[in-house]
Amino acid sequence: MKKLLGGILLAIGILVALVSGLCTGLVLSTILWPVTTGEADMSGIPTVLAIGGIPFALGVAMIVGGLALVRSDREQ
Repeated sequence: MKKLLGGILLAIGILVALVSGLCTGLVLSTILWPVTTGEADMSGIPTVLAIGGIPFALGVAMIVGGLALVRSDREQ
């Protein structure tokens, strides 16, 4: 049962981290792209990291928790 729950948690964590990471990266790249021309407004970076970083961190935490459950089931 732990292996099943760990696998589900791992899959959901990968999806959450992947989607939120890609979205955050895309928004950050649109903010940072004008840096090359010297016209960038960097004031939006903390907001993007606060809004996009939280789901990414939760996804990574789900991945770590899922891996821990799968590994603990293998030891038993």
